[in-house]
Amino acid sequence: MHNLVEFIKKNFHWFLFLMLEVASMVLLFRFNGYHGSVWFTSANIVSGKVYEATSYINQFFSLIGINEQLTQRNIVLEKQVQALSDKINHLTADTTIANKEMRNALASTKIINARVISNSIDKLDNFITLDKGAADGVRPDMGVVCGTGIVGIVYQVSQHYSIIIPVLSSHTRISCQIQKRGYFGYLTWDGKSPRYAYIDDIPRHAHFRLYDKIVTSGYSSVFPPGLMVGKVLHVYNSPDGLSYRLMIELSTDFSNLRNVCIIDDSTIHEQLEVLRTAEDSIKIRRGN
Repeated sequence: MHNLVEFIKKNFHWFLFLMLEVASMVLLFRFNGYHGSVWFTSANIVSGKVYEATSYINQFFSLIGINEQLTQRNIVLEKQVQALSDKINHLTADTTIANKEMRNALASTKIINARVISNSIDKLDNFITLDKGAADGVRPDMGVVCGTGIVGIVYQVSQHYSIIIPVLSSHTRISCQIQKRGYFGYLTWDGKSPRYAYIDDIPRHAHFRLYDKIVTSGYSSVFPPGLMVGKVLHVYNSPDGLSYRLMIELSTDFSNLRNVCIIDDSTIHEQLEVLRTAEDSIKIRRGN
């Protein structure tokens, strides 16, 4: 405390000078309009520049935060748009022949394009109704396919409509093979999921892998060889242990079936007629 008093006494003239300067400035700008306006104008300009610079800095950092939020929001919106686009494409997809393998398998056949007007997938024996009939060249026992795989077989025909027994039926028994491996079996359905079916009677010596493709064998009078059926998911032993039973994922999405193609192959039709003739001949001989 003593030192502070000594410091003030020693420099009292400087303190007195500063106090008088402040008092003179106050008196000058308070009671002199011109000098006061110059001072306040200058002060306001400097203050304005300072505030403006501060505002720009605050806006800059604020915009950084806003840009980060907008970027995150854009990412979310892009994902939503993509999801909606995929859903729309799935719901409106044309299921006519678009798959290259399917086109190649049907290259030498005539096809009749048709639209699905009725379809069931939750019964033991399902049916599909198409908008094409006898007037369009459709006959019973013709094969029906879509862009991703086989659909079923024409069962009944009217002039302008036809009924299809699809793969999703307890009556299904279509000759198939493991693609590029040459092992044959028969396609069956257990009446449960519309996504899965089974290939029975695959020989025990067969060599194959999970996810191998299953295609039609061509050993039927309905489908030409090489049409997609599905892919192998699981392998089971048959009840008698003499063969394998393959669980497959069907390549055809029956819940989203809209457009199909009916196979009009004269060769297949001729084979079917010969087979029926042979069966009738056997029945006649047995009757005699």
